[in-house]
Amino acid sequence: MQLFDEPTPPKTFLNERQKLAWLRLIRSENVGPATFKRLINRYGTVDAALNALPELAARGGAAKPIKIYPVDDAVKELEQLSKIGGKLVALGEPDYPPLLAHATGAPPLLSVLGQAQFDTQKSLAIVGARNASAAGMALTRQLAAELGQNGYTIVSGLARGIDAAAHAASVKTGTVAVFAGGVDHIYPEQNRELAQSIVDNSGLLVSEMPLGTKPIARDFPRRNRIVAGMSLGVLVVEAAIRSGSLITARLANEQNRDVMAIPGFPLDPRAAGGNKLIRDGATLVRNVEDILEQLNTFDLSQPELFSEQDEEYEGEWDNNDASSATDDVVMALSHTPIAIDEIIRATNLPAQAVQMVLLDLEIAGRIERSSGQLVNLKMQE
Repeated sequence: MQLFDEPTPPKTFLNERQKLAWLRLIRSENVGPATFKRLINRYGTVDAALNALPELAARGGAAKPIKIYPVDDAVKELEQLSKIGGKLVALGEPDYPPLLAHATGAPPLLSVLGQAQFDTQKSLAIVGARNASAAGMALTRQLAAELGQNGYTIVSGLARGIDAAAHAASVKTGTVAVFAGGVDHIYPEQNRELAQSIVDNSGLLVSEMPLGTKPIARDFPRRNRIVAGMSLGVLVVEAAIRSGSLITARLANEQNRDVMAIPGFPLDPRAAGGNKLIRDGATLVRNVEDILEQLNTFDLSQPELFSEQDEEYEGEWDNNDASSATDDVVMALSHTPIAIDEIIRATNLPAQAVQMVLLDLEIAGRIERSSGQLVNLKMQE
């Protein structure tokens, strides 16, 4: 059973035992959302994937035994989430954000606080500078409120500045705050009251991270991919050239979502990011009508929006050749990202064999994957 090959994931509920197994797998060492998917597609069930992890890690040349998330820890996490009024929502369940379900690298599980009573199928992300100008904040509040009145849910990251303004203006009409840390870790602290207001007004607080996780720098781009994935498009109000907002815009573009930006004065550093996006093809936004016009052209039936190339693990291949195949693949790899097709050509191995070896190496923590079907050896720490 390949859970992730459907254009639209089947709507079903996981029972408690299944959800516990999903949680153990996604929290295990070297297993991220994309790896989770590859494991299920290869082994058919989460239980089978969990049982296979030690062998995969050993075959991939792991320096030490892989850490599998203990059952007791998974039970404790579920109990703690329930105590604060939250729940785990799995990919394929009815409460899972529908747009995110089709995004590349969609989290298998989300921790959620709150109960959405609005249409998350009509969502727009609004992001921007933490040190936003007064004009930028005012325009954000106006646009978020008007979008809410038109039935759109606002998604953002609960940061200071533009994010907070967007949430505050859409609390009554529907807003989702995505966290870089655990859903119980309000960051920044000054937005704690705003976060509570979101929950109290039937909004959502969402995170893929374990409870208690305090975010570090690398967690914010992961958060931003969820912000982009949950939305039909991303509106950048104010952003510097090097900012998380532009990362969100890039991730939205990679997901074939709309990217929109507010133009600004050329000499204001906070306008540089938005102006660059417009120069590079983003939709210039003057008012809410520009946004609605752009979103109304969005076709959810476009196949390219939901497509994601999956590795095939079916077919005949002699596992006795795994050791030599691993040596050949490792020899073809370097610290420079290379396309998987090039590895297949260089090794003259069947595609299925290369994909299996790469999964072994991934579980062993020896390689990294990046967008565009690229892979490279991981730098030793």
